[in-house]
Amino acid sequence: MKKTWLFVSLIALIVLSACSVPVQSMGASEQNAAQPPAQAASSEPRTITVTGRGQVTLAPDLAYINIGVHSESPDVGEALNENNQKSQDVAAVIQELGVSPQDIQTSSFNIYPQPQWDPQTGQTTGTIYAVDNTVNVTVRDLQMIGQLLDVVVQSGANSINGISFDVEDKTAAESQARQLAVDNARAQAQELAQMTGVSLGALQSLTVNPQGYIGPVYEGRGGMAQDLAAVPIAAGQIVITVDVNASFIIE
Repeated sequence: MKKTWLFVSLIALIVLSACSVPVQSMGASEQNAAQPPAQAASSEPRTITVTGRGQVTLAPDLAYINIGVHSESPDVGEALNENNQKSQDVAAVIQELGVSPQDIQTSSFNIYPQPQWDPQTGQTTGTIYAVDNTVNVTVRDLQMIGQLLDVVVQSGANSINGISFDVEDKTAAESQARQLAVDNARAQAQELAQMTGVSLGALQSLTVNPQGYIGPVYEGRGGMAQDLAAVPIAAGQIVITVDVNASFIIE
């Protein structure tokens, strides 16, 4: 009888030992699950994020002028010869004003038929051939723009599609605009920190957006070339803009 009681006690002890393992394991799991997730997030620093802008204005020192010659004739050869002659005359007078040949570049040359119709019968009455020759001219002496427009129109140019202004070297101005953008971002962040009663810390991240600039553009189209030549052209100013996104740590 005594041996039987000892055997039963041993079996009970083994069963209790086996049951105690999952209880302990479950307790550890519950303890981990009870851990607040905010503890992990609390290690990330608080920040103030702003967008700063810097702008610099420059006086243009370049102008780009799109000059074209348009010719029409029922004979394609005649239209082409007329256009070639006028285009050569226009290029010659441009160079006589001191523009380098490297600053004269053909941008397009097109020949296309224009069917003619009788409005009463709807029948084709013939074909007019149109020839367009367009060049882009870089002008480095802005004082001569008015004179250049006048002589090219007199030489046969009848399509001036736009005048835009630019600055040849914008490196220093772009660097200055970036510095102004960073200073502006820091000033905004400091102001926000004072408003909210916190202290502004070090810069955490900085992103510079693509730089852009806006310059004056004078548009002239097609048959307006004669009128455009008589209009005074003002170069105005180039505005270079840089934006930055900056994040500062809150101490």
